[in-house]
Amino acid sequence: MAINKRGSRPIVVDGKGYRWLIRRKPTYSQGLTWSPLSFAVDRTDAPGCATLIVRSASPRPDNWMNAAASPVLPSAVASAIRQALERGWQPGHPGSPFVLTLG
Repeated sequence: MAINKRGSRPIVVDGKGYRWLIRRKPTYSQGLTWSPLSFAVDRTDAPGCATLIVRSASPRPDNWMNAAASPVLPSAVASAIRQALERGWQPGHPGSPFVLTLG
């Protein structure tokens, strides 16, 4: 799975380029705060390889229940990328998405 360039944000972590994306609209379960916010991360130099899916511990800021939530900061994305790499995510190799659950 590759991340679309449109709407994604670039980030450099430890000298390597990545793109990250939060879907524009919440899913039904995210809107009702049944599921937490999640975002996807891909290497810029290896499109189509294993994507990182990060599931945070907090709800989306645009949830429909007005639950307290915090925005996703680039520092949190960089931290998630480092954690995923430590836990075995191999962004340069093809394969299934790697899921990292925070929290």
